[in-house]
Amino acid sequence: MTTKFKIGLDYGGTKIEGILLDESGKEIKRKRFNYNQNYETGVDVIKNLVQEFDQFAQAECSVGVGIPGSSSQETGLVKNANAIWLNNQPFQKDLEEILNRTIRIMNDANCFTLSEAVDGAGSNYKSVFGIIIGSGLGSGLSFNKTIIEGANQVAGDWGHQPLPYPTQDEVNANVECKVINCQRPLCSERFLSGKGFAENYNKKYQTELSSEEIVNLGLSGDQRANNELSLYEDRLARIISVMIGIFDPNAIIFGGGMSNVDRLYKNIPPLLMKYTFSDKIRNKILKNQHGDSSGVRGAAWLWN
Repeated sequence: MTTKFKIGLDYGGTKIEGILLDESGKEIKRKRFNYNQNYETGVDVIKNLVQEFDQFAQAECSVGVGIPGSSSQETGLVKNANAIWLNNQPFQKDLEEILNRTIRIMNDANCFTLSEAVDGAGSNYKSVFGIIIGSGLGSGLSFNKTIIEGANQVAGDWGHQPLPYPTQDEVNANVECKVINCQRPLCSERFLSGKGFAENYNKKYQTELSSEEIVNLGLSGDQRANNELSLYEDRLARIISVMIGIFDPNAIIFGGGMSNVDRLYKNIPPLLMKYTFSDKIRNKILKNQHGDSSGVRGAAWLWN
């Protein structure tokens, strides 16, 4: 399909956002809808969004969709989706029939990475590792502004790998992932996602704070919060060093709620030297440029 207009759709657990871009990547129109958390309602929302954008553009636009999982290249069925009603559904096939066109689907962390690689914080770099640190921990790899999916479509997505170089305290914490196809002890997501960070802090200190509240305590000089944030930075440096040893990206770009913690960009680079086999750390640690829009923009750029 060749068209100067691209539609990107970000399929979240509670909302579906759509964006219309022109060929240069300029945003033309954007809409967001909450939906009932079931398969049929989500399909209907996408149908209505695409029809509205087509009418606005007076053209049949290309459509890319970012989902919290992946569409199997072997079966066409969705797998590993946090929006569990998508799992084992022929989502791409159903959308193509309803929209009467070929569409492209990819994991939402890959869409974030692609957005930042194409015209975001990583646009001047050849290789990019994008990390979404929000309620979960997802990531993706881009080389020459193209996503590397891998044989299992999980390239770069190390959020459910065990935390490297665990301390005895971390082992004794008995943190275990509840995601069905993980359930591993020391799952990195349970330590490094914003939700996991807050849960571990609250368990340790018998509090009921959000990750944002803990960060704000640190900014006000609270020693306990700053100690936990320092430990968080060390944990994040550990797992990033693993990807540096494998992919060695020019740029590492943070997204999600924890990407707004400014101290990460100052404190993590020197920590990487402790865990990386190199004479010097040349990888750039960067904040995303497009914020919450990166996922939906990246979905549109699937037709770049």
